[in-house]
This record gives sequence, structure tokens and C-alpha cells, in this order.
Amino acid sequence: MGALHRPSLVAAATVLLTCLPAGAGGVFGQARVTAADLATVALAAVALALLVASGRAAELPARALVLAPVAGAACIAVLASPDMAASVPGGLRYVQVFVIVPLAVMVTVRDRADRLIVGGAVVGAAAVQGVVGCVQTLTGTGASYAGERVRAVGTFGALDVMGMAGVVSFGVVILLGAGLAVRGRWRAAAFGGAALLCVPLALSLSRGAWLALLCAVLVMVFLHSRVLAARMVLAGAAAGIVLLAAGLGTGSDVLGRRAASIATAVTQPDQSLSDRYTLWRTAAGMWLDHPLTGVGPRRFAELRDTYAPIELSSGSDTDDPVHGFQRRPLLSPHNMYLLTLSEQGLLGLAALGLCLGSLAWWAVRGGAVIAAGLLTWQLADFVYGDIGGPPTLVMSVVLGLVLSRVARPAPSPVTGVPAGHGGTR
Repeated sequence: MGALHRPSLVAAATVLLTCLPAGAGGVFGQARVTAADLATVALAAVALALLVASGRAAELPARALVLAPVAGAACIAVLASPDMAASVPGGLRYVQVFVIVPLAVMVTVRDRADRLIVGGAVVGAAAVQGVVGCVQTLTGTGASYAGERVRAVGTFGALDVMGMAGVVSFGVVILLGAGLAVRGRWRAAAFGGAALLCVPLALSLSRGAWLALLCAVLVMVFLHSRVLAARMVLAGAAAGIVLLAAGLGTGSDVLGRRAASIATAVTQPDQSLSDRYTLWRTAAGMWLDHPLTGVGPRRFAELRDTYAPIELSSGSDTDDPVHGFQRRPLLSPHNMYLLTLSEQGLLGLAALGLCLGSLAWWAVRGGAVIAAGLLTWQLADFVYGDIGGPPTLVMSVVLGLVLSRVARPAPSPVTGVPAGHGGTR
């Protein structure tokens, strides 16, 4: 009964359970089904119970229908797949991530208190991952980078090397949005927390997460104050010129080399980026042969060698104290848009674009600063990453949190943490 009284606690628990180390596998071994996966089942059940108990299933916000095309396109892709049996699990996972969990979160997050609970859980998870990540870097127990175990990966380990960066970024966005919305000591605390989370984010060595956060910050500050945004852009440009003139980032330190590699991502890509670009071409090749409905969910890995150029590496090396050294095959294009295009065709990409684009438009038009920041980060993140592992469930809950905000627009801006209502312009 407690879950029905404050059902958002189940959504918060889902986020926090992603912090549990899964070890070499999940509770079901090879399937890697984690405690957070089981929590999403409970979350969906609670949401369904709420709808049945209240008798308001037919009164869901009209904007929630933006999820329907995503589910429809995934189902069509499964039915059109040359290997339907192989595509069913992938289709179900896709619907779970982009439809079921966000919809369940929207149903269970009903007011500002619920947003505080779920948003607070995201910040809490970011703090846990950040602390673990910093300890990993300081003690040399993180994931391997350039032969040293210095990369902060949190409890996700080297198998989800970018997971910690994503969760920490969500925490930074929420705290930054909260700081823009409140005054006094709360503002200082929020900004201070966001600044502290930037430390493990830097230690994650995730270039894509850094760039995605930069995009999110610019959008949030612009929505809050265009004058402040202009000042930030000018200050950032000046700082960049000074750093380039000083030659910062060209030294032998790991963080500096990683930052410097962003400037040469196109002209002189490292092996990781070269493989990523090759995988992008591979995904495009699959789409050209199956333009409307794709090759079928979860079939990219199966068909990769058929379409991939010969220069693609056989796999990527991962190493951490928990899993040890592993040579892992490259099973996805590391681009959510191209993954969807290759596996679900134009139909699937259009559905995903309509969903995420609509959420972003409603967030910006409604002045929902935090919601706009979260979506901006995710839209940018999908350029270099896709879904997989426990961090994906945090993303699903975040999408549901955004949906709950834009589907039920507040009658007037509310200052608070982290409701996501617009600040001053």
C-alpha cells in the first residue's frame, strides 16, 4: 500500500538499484538481468494498478501518445524481420526502454513531491557513482586506459564504460537547473554539487559526455537568461583561445591527451573513433538494403561482418579489477540514431525522432529548464552512444520524468528542486 500512496518511490528505487554492482553477469547469468530490471517490472505493475484503481486509464495526458509510434515501429520491425525469433527480445527491450518505463514513471510521478523524489534519486545515484569513480582513479582500480587503470567507471565496470558518465551528467543537469531556479543558500548548494560532480565526469574520460553536457548547459542557461548565455559563450570562447595558446591538453597527462583528442576527432581519429566511424558506415549499409523496416531489432551484431569493411577491428579491449582483461566484440554502431535506422529502418527512426523531438519542443516551449537540459544531453549523447546495460534504465526513468513534466504543464512556474519549471528569461 505504501507504493500506491507514493508510487514514485518505486521509480526512485529503480534508479538506485542500478548502482548495485552486477559482477560478471546479472542475477540470471548470461542474460544479465539485474535488480533494476526486476524493479522496472514492479514499477510497471504499480503504474497499472494506479490506473485500474483510479479508473483514469482513459484520461492519460494526450501528449503521452507520443510514445505510441515508437512501440508501433518496433513491433512492425519485429514482424518484418527476416529472423523474427532473434528480433523479439530486442524489440521487447526497445519497447521497455522507450515506452513502458517512461510511461510508468509518468503515471507514478504526479506532483512536485514526486519529482523531488525521483530527481533526488538520480542525483543520489550520480553522487554514488561519482565517489566510486574518484576512488577508482585515485587508487588505480578503474577501467584501463592507455595501459593504466585510471578511468572512472563507477559500479558499472569496464563492461559499461560510459555508464557512469551518463548518470553523473544527469545529476549535473538536475543540480544546475535547480540552482538556476532557487536563491540564496540553496542556489550555492546546488551549484556546488554540480561542480563537484564535474570531477568524476572529467575522470570518466568520456569525450562524448563532456560535449553533450556542454550542449545541455548552453540550452539551460539560454532558457534561463539569454544575456547570461551570451556572456558564457564569450567567456568560453576566450578561455578556449587562452588554453590553445598555452598549449594545454598537449602534455603527457591522461586527461589532457583525452581532451586534446577532441580537436583531432575528424582529421586524426584514434583507433576507438576509427572503429566507430566504420561501424557507422556498416549501419548505413544495412539500412540501404532494408530502407523501410531495417534488418530487425538486435540483428546488427549478427550481420555486422557481412557489411563491415575489412579495416574494422575484431573487438575492443577492456580491463578492470572485477572482470579482468577481455576482448569484447563490437556489437553496435555506438550511435542510437544509426542503430535504430539499421534495425528498424526509416519507420523506426522517424518514430524515435518524433518522440524525442516532441519532448524537446514541449520542454523548450514550456520553459522547463531541467527537462530541456536532460533531453539536450540525451539527444547529443545518442550521436556517440546507444542503449545497453543498467545505465539505460536510468535514462528510461529520466525520459519518464521529462514526460511527466511536459505532459502535465504547470499553470505557472514553480521554483523548487528539481521540478524543472522554467526560470526567468
